[in-house]
Amino acid sequence: MYRLDPRYAPAPQAVLTVGWQAAAAQLPSEPAVLAVEGPPTVDWDALAEHLRRALTATPVTLLDVRGHYAPAAEIRTRTERPEDEEDPYFRKLADNPLDDLFDTLPAAARPDEGLLVVYGPGAALVDHDLLWYADLPKRYAEAAAVAGTAGTNLGLPGEKPDLRRLFYADWPMLDRHRDALAPRLDGWLDLQDPDRPVWLDGPGLRATYAALARRPVRTRPYFNSTPWGGHWAQRTLGFGPDARNTALGYELIAPEAGILVGTGPRAQAEVPFQLMCVLEPQSVLGAEVHARFGTSFPLRFDYLDTVGGGNLSVHCHPKEPYMRERFGWPYTQHETYYMTLGGPGAKVFLGLREDADVDVFRERVRQAATEGTPMNPEDHVRAFPAEQGQLFMIPAGTPHASGAGNLVLEISATPYLYSLRFYDWLRPDADGNPRPLPYEHGFANLETGRRGAAVARDLVQQPRTVREGTGWREEVIGALDEMFYEVRRYVLDAGAEADDDTAGRFHILNVVEGDGVTVHTAAGDRHELAYAETLTVPAAVGGYRLRAADGGPVRVVKALVR
Repeated sequence: MYRLDPRYAPAPQAVLTVGWQAAAAQLPSEPAVLAVEGPPTVDWDALAEHLRRALTATPVTLLDVRGHYAPAAEIRTRTERPEDEEDPYFRKLADNPLDDLFDTLPAAARPDEGLLVVYGPGAALVDHDLLWYADLPKRYAEAAAVAGTAGTNLGLPGEKPDLRRLFYADWPMLDRHRDALAPRLDGWLDLQDPDRPVWLDGPGLRATYAALARRPVRTRPYFNSTPWGGHWAQRTLGFGPDARNTALGYELIAPEAGILVGTGPRAQAEVPFQLMCVLEPQSVLGAEVHARFGTSFPLRFDYLDTVGGGNLSVHCHPKEPYMRERFGWPYTQHETYYMTLGGPGAKVFLGLREDADVDVFRERVRQAATEGTPMNPEDHVRAFPAEQGQLFMIPAGTPHASGAGNLVLEISATPYLYSLRFYDWLRPDADGNPRPLPYEHGFANLETGRRGAAVARDLVQQPRTVREGTGWREEVIGALDEMFYEVRRYVLDAGAEADDDTAGRFHILNVVEGDGVTVHTAAGDRHELAYAETLTVPAAVGGYRLRAADGGPVRVVKALVR
């Protein structure tokens, strides 16, 4: 059965406690400076008050670094480029250090007695003796920005939130800052339950990551809602029964993914998957992948749920030079769609028609965006039957969309913030406003040569068996020279076993049909993987075996860097 909360035990030497009193008990009795770092979505005033109350036997002095930020206009000047103001849709990823928030850092001399608590985003820049990181996963920040919660943006504590700034400025700055702190953190504080935080000691956190980087691991899944979303995940997996829909399923999107570490649902900390890549890059990624991508985990698995929903927007993703120079990401967003479910009449839009006239296409898109004139994408873009088990290749620059009635397992390069829409069916957003159409970006990246028969030949590939044994075979179901990863599939009879080896580069697995498999590693680890679940097999695992459940045949999709 699909697990909504895959959880892993902390390392044996780790200290994991629950509650403010238990967290405060980890602090020294001698005078010291504690810096508590973290994102702006943390309720910093409440955190400071909770710590002060919990430290009843210790004099506490509080220093809020947010009161020492540079003026808001100056922060904007430092963190925005002129071209950012010209583009209403996207920004280049910010490369600022966090000290750009300050003119002068506050002084924090060690007290004669008790504890000086320096807190807020940027607290770690102040001289300190101990360092904690107080965290809320990124989904909280996105929800706060959508809700209009003041103080969501970095360095702008009293201002109305800007979702675009959150994605392209705040998160890159915060991620680099957090990643640099990871080797010396003394404690990790999970504040998802603000009255019962979960605290994990820094050495224990790093030991836990070291163990998880050498065994198969699942990240915590999550579904959001969008105007096009469907209901498969609600009905089949039990996600968000009260939500308006389940649209984008975060199975493994490394910049936002978390790993649950703990002993039970009320004693677990969600820690970033990305920090495991920072602390254990060769174990997770493998030496060659690490050399190519640094600590960026380059693949993602997610779901696009349009079962009972609508068509996705017709869009493309930036080609690599454009992605690198205009948006600041060093590699681009090649994608694939694996049809986990498809219904009668369901479609996938992909590539240009043979007779497509790009000038006419552009004019129809312009009329839709500026005048609200409906258009038929199939006048310009090819449509294919959404057959269960088919993989569609979507290299950067290729127009595409999933139609309504599908469950797509999207296997993609990790960059995920740059969808260059051409047409969105004149659909309003949740507030009733027209959804943005950055179609000029789209046409600047449109691959006009991939059209007609070449789309079917190159992008709708047929399986090719590369290995087989008793009761099983492994197929390549998608590979292109211009894409740095490929997608394979295991087809296993009930109870069949197949051996594999990471051979120095990570694998990602997802059960697309059947009751599931058990993954056995050469080191003796065992991991169940149910239908629709996604599993990362780090490079350090080496040899492993898949055993299909006894209830019937199983299909498992696998992706790896070529």
